[in-house]
Amino acid sequence: MPQHVQKIIILPARKSAPAGGPERASADYTAADRLAAWKARWGINRMAYRVNPGLYALGSPGSESPVFATANYKLSFDALRRNLKGVNAWLLVLDTKGINVWCAAGKGAFGTLELTRSIRETGLEELVSRRDIVLPQLGAPGVSAHKVKAYTGFSVVYGPVRAEDLPEYLRLGGKATPGMRRVRFNFLDRMILAPVQLVYYGKYFLPVSLLLYFFGFKTDAALTAGALLAGTVLVPALLPWLPGRSFAVKSAAAGLLVAALVSYAGGLALYQFGARALIYAAAASYLGLDFTGASTYTSLSGVKKEMRLAMPAQALAALAGLLMLLVKRYL
Repeated sequence: MPQHVQKIIILPARKSAPAGGPERASADYTAADRLAAWKARWGINRMAYRVNPGLYALGSPGSESPVFATANYKLSFDALRRNLKGVNAWLLVLDTKGINVWCAAGKGAFGTLELTRSIRETGLEELVSRRDIVLPQLGAPGVSAHKVKAYTGFSVVYGPVRAEDLPEYLRLGGKATPGMRRVRFNFLDRMILAPVQLVYYGKYFLPVSLLLYFFGFKTDAALTAGALLAGTVLVPALLPWLPGRSFAVKSAAAGLLVAALVSYAGGLALYQFGARALIYAAAASYLGLDFTGASTYTSLSGVKKEMRLAMPAQALAALAGLLMLLVKRYL
């Protein structure tokens, strides 16, 4: 293909707007919403925690009311609507398959094609006279603003990182301060994400721990549970202070710390500790590596590269530990 020929994306014809018009949304955040959010944070019904994609009317929006885009993950949708209390606005919910804005942007679900399709299929251009749409800043990696403008006529405006800053953002006339642009990932931010990992991997690690305890391997039972806690709780809690840049190294350090404490309490000899340190530090490293997708420390390409390097090393370390135990037992 000649270099001067540009690739053209052909969008599907716009469907008719829903017969009943946009759905209504409320800014009220009820006790039922809080309970459902808590359950989702703990991995209960997490993959079904979503709203229908489409256009929602918050308050009594008119043709000059602002338009905000978000994901159909309900936590993202709720964060937007509850922070726009008292504002008449249009909420354009993209079909991100129940994934939050940031992760969906990295995977392309919160992206140029989905945004343009949503604008066309909801009939947004017929409801508003203004031609700009506010996107969360964390959605920027998936969206090409100039293509959205070319395909739909709507200009993309990036709002603040956090929905809680929207009232001040609007008060300033749609201006984001430097603080609103800063991505924070403090202790509370990290620990909010920990329960999902703990519950998911606990389904596998805790039964193994119970079996080991039942058959008399009490120290190994404690080490198995310790590896689970190290990889899913200690890693997010101590992330900035754990040694190394790699998540695999940081998680291995957390696993080694827990293994040392449990082994000391169990009175293991140095050889026995060394073997188990290899096994359980590798297990914690594997679990902690999964936290890369939730952190602000990595990119998609960085995660893939780290997995290619870390996972073979984790497998070799665990195998070496098992061989040490077998050699000691039988030779």
